Amino acid sequence: MEDIQFAPGEPERRAADGDFAYVREMGARLADGYEEANRRARTYQEQLARVVRVLALTPGPESLAELMRLVDDKRLPTHPRELASLLAEHQRPADLAAAVFRRPGSWTPYALEACLFHELLLRGVDVRDFPPPPSSHPLSWLPVRRRDFEAGARFPTRSLDGGSGGCGTAMPTEGRVDPPVPRTTERSALRNAVTVEEHEALLSAPHSGDWGHCDAWVFPLDEALAPERVPALLPALPMPCTDVGATARFEVALSPLEDVWQLLFAAASMGGVYTGGVYGAWGRRWAWCSMAALSGAPVGADAEEVERRARETTWFRFEADSGWFHNEIGADFGIAALSPDRRRLAVLAATDTD
Repeated sequence: MEDIQFAPGEPERRAADGDFAYVREMGARLADGYEEANRRARTYQEQLARVVRVLALTPGPESLAELMRLVDDKRLPTHPRELASLLAEHQRPADLAAAVFRRPGSWTPYALEACLFHELLLRGVDVRDFPPPPSSHPLSWLPVRRRDFEAGARFPTRSLDGGSGGCGTAMPTEGRVDPPVPRTTERSALRNAVTVEEHEALLSAPHSGDWGHCDAWVFPLDEALAPERVPALLPALPMPCTDVGATARFEVALSPLEDVWQLLFAAASMGGVYTGGVYGAWGRRWAWCSMAALSGAPVGADAEEVERRARETTWFRFEADSGWFHNEIGADFGIAALSPDRRRLAVLAATDTD
């Protein structure tokens, strides 16, 4: 389609002459041109993304050097989160250290360096020789050493034509403490006291992963609650995700911190059923954010304080055949956290479907 050009002021002159049909025709031609331009832009975008993917997924210093030249010369609109994830998956750390980090005269966005640092860290790379994110970057809040409960983080497997991943929310078989049936159908008198700020923080992991639906609740307790009483209390809490009958499926497991963190990380980094998530670096950030809120860490707490509280928190996983969950494999999860002082019970639940 040839470019559409109108003389300056022509629409106004035609309208002043009463030739509104011509003005309408001008609009129709511009609309067609706009649609065609968008189609061509999408084609360029798709082809450019494939070129970047080819260079990123081809291991070796030569392909990496050409990729970074392309990034520098053209200031590519490629999202640094995705590019960092691809590079960490397929390139040697030594090659990345030479080609990406702090190169004199380069245009490499510092967001790419920040994301790549944490992508490598999560994969067990010794990052002591890599510059961490600057203090001005949000990822600088995270620890610069991988914690033991972060080891074994799951990542998608990508190829030139796509990839595979998945959150993996199946209930664990170990640590099961399912409440006996029949259960009481009487609802607990406890009341949800979650604040707007707490609610937003609690939902950080599934919300960033674009899950279909997620919600969170915080129940202050009048007295310290023994962890062994939590499984029986969960089905009675006034939450729609636990509103089941006396005999419907309600599964609860006492879970170690590493299992809970891995679930939060996967929910954020790999996303829901039809989303790609926010990748490893930001998946780590939002998993820590949800973990902090679940454990009741104060607003503004540093990572060291969050870790301390998380290790002292008693963690539970749960699933239920309530109408709130979709009850599809890999698309539901519930987390309950009993605070270190046992006077606060926080709950996070998420569900998705295809």
